[in-house]
Amino acid sequence: MNLSILLVTGLPIDNPVLKFLLILLIILFAPLLLNRLRIPHLLGLIIAGAIVGPFGLNLMERDSSIILSGTAGLLYIMFLAGLEIDHDDFKKNSRKSLVFGMYTFLIPMTLGIITGVYILQFSLISSVLLASMFASHTLIAYPILSKLGVTRNRAVTITIGGTMITDTLALLVLTVIVEISKGTVGPSFWIKILISLLIFGSIVLGLFPIIGRWFFKRFNDNVSQYIFVLVIVFTGAFLAELAGIEPIIGAFLSGLSMNRLIPRTSALMNRVEFVGNAIFIPFFLIGVGMLINFRSFVNFETIKVAVVMTIIATLAKFLAAWLTQKQFKYTRDERDIIFGLSNAQAAATLAAVIVGYNVITGTDSNGAPIRLLNEDVLNGTIFMILVTCTIASFAAQRGAKNIALEESADNGDADVMERERILITVSNEETVDDLVQLSASIKQKGKKSRLFALNVISTDDYDDQADKDARKILEKAIIHASATDNRLSDLLRYDTDVVNAITNTIKEQKITYLIMGLHQKKQIPESFLGNLTERLLLQSNATTLIFKPMQPLGTVSRYLVIVPDKAEKELGFPFWLHKVWSLAKNTGTKIVFYSSAHTLNHLKEVCSKQSVGTEYKEFENWDNFNTLNAEVKVNDSFLIIMSRKENPSYHPAMNRIHHFLNNQHNKTGFILIYPMQLRVTDNLNRDLVNPSLLLT
Repeated sequence: MNLSILLVTGLPIDNPVLKFLLILLIILFAPLLLNRLRIPHLLGLIIAGAIVGPFGLNLMERDSSIILSGTAGLLYIMFLAGLEIDHDDFKKNSRKSLVFGMYTFLIPMTLGIITGVYILQFSLISSVLLASMFASHTLIAYPILSKLGVTRNRAVTITIGGTMITDTLALLVLTVIVEISKGTVGPSFWIKILISLLIFGSIVLGLFPIIGRWFFKRFNDNVSQYIFVLVIVFTGAFLAELAGIEPIIGAFLSGLSMNRLIPRTSALMNRVEFVGNAIFIPFFLIGVGMLINFRSFVNFETIKVAVVMTIIATLAKFLAAWLTQKQFKYTRDERDIIFGLSNAQAAATLAAVIVGYNVITGTDSNGAPIRLLNEDVLNGTIFMILVTCTIASFAAQRGAKNIALEESADNGDADVMERERILITVSNEETVDDLVQLSASIKQKGKKSRLFALNVISTDDYDDQADKDARKILEKAIIHASATDNRLSDLLRYDTDVVNAITNTIKEQKITYLIMGLHQKKQIPESFLGNLTERLLLQSNATTLIFKPMQPLGTVSRYLVIVPDKAEKELGFPFWLHKVWSLAKNTGTKIVFYSSAHTLNHLKEVCSKQSVGTEYKEFENWDNFNTLNAEVKVNDSFLIIMSRKENPSYHPAMNRIHHFLNNQHNKTGFILIYPMQLRVTDNLNRDLVNPSLLLT
């Protein structure tokens, strides 16, 4: 082996293996070391980048490989922001996002222009460009919020919406200023910008979701799905460049376009977040650190410009966050999050200062070029990036920690939900992933939920192969649950009576929710809704869900929830409704409730405080379900709430529901929900049932 490969003969390092190894070591150890000093991990990566960069120990150059990886990391941050945002909250708070967006744009623009003209003695055009740098910001603290699990807080939602507004306006100002300096601004320029933006928006927000739904329906391969997501990110970024705006806007809108197609509890979302937080985003932060040149701060003018820029940018962003907090009566912690997310200057600021530095407006008496933004501003920008990122990291971390602790305390008050335990019955390898995904999607966030998978082997059919097949299916369930960042306990039972095995497991494990599946190719057998279900409901008190998937959960656009009259009078009402909310939130799906006028009024009241897209339509004719045929669209799925005889919401037509689903909508997925019942008895009629009908 050539030992010279392992030796660094000169600096900076040019051996690609050593460079990549050094970056991995930084990603691994920098956060660990600085966490002891309570320094946020992303700030640790920036500091590490400054130390190993060309202006520090000069171990590495900020070459094309670092720039490429850093660009990918920046786009990844913006994509995740669009992907993880609560779509319904985003719509609900769109006005607040607009208000904050204008605050965080107009205040820095105003203070920036005044500062540039009267304090730094810049020209008006240079001052406007400088102000646009203060107005823009980068969501560099977003990974902190994601790690603490508060990305769906209302403060985060309006800040992300405001970021899109202010960055778009700031970068538009940059474009206009550059064109003015070239003398090319005219009617054709504005027409071109407007048309290109309309085309870009139509493609990303209109066409991307259609392509995504088509792809996810047809391709289940994990690698293919992830690569498709990357293609969407970079295609959106490239189209943004073609439209004349920054790629970060395209990446954010690409995330919005995929928002409803990638459930936040899915294995794909877990992979997207993992790779971004482990590789792409750290590369970006290290690359930002490499720009920091402490040696440049030996000139008084540079120090003056750097200090003024940093103070004005920080003050402007704090005023915007403070005004937003006061106007919408947010908490101090939410203000810290808004300020922390919006204070960090990085990507768009760098783009503006580099463009301004490269634009030459003339020459001085000595023949030296006169730049739109001089070298003092360039060096001052790097200092401003370091300081604002530091302040932003601490502010965001402080606010997010407090909010996370409050949410954790609130969750601890729910006694029944705290003991949530979900059991999945599995016997068909093809339905395992769908059942595990459903269980992850209905699981309450922050609850001490436990997932179990049960496979029952009939002792009449037992042999070694049956045992191996059962264990293989359970292993697949465990793997898929792990991919969704959930722990699943596998259970294997042997019994002559499958229903008996399930009900005994429910009692032993104190199960609160039972999920059973039907294969796509099989219809609902009449006996499934008769003796089998009755026996399960009599022997267990768990809310039971019977699931037949016809497409991935993420591609379902609406759930048509059919609720019987007086459903709210049953004990299990709040339990199944919580699961419907969780399913809608985690998959970004709209809910359409169909029920009687009285029950709809009750549903409107209890759903009013939930950030879930809901619609309410009157429906009472359970004897004629065919009247719903015109309501069903291609990507819809049914959620039908059932009941039992002698209960308030029972209707005789429930016994015939399988005819409607089998004959009228055999290509539409559904979930039948049997609410938790009050009465549990062990006096059962143990009729023989076919295990294949239950565990398919």
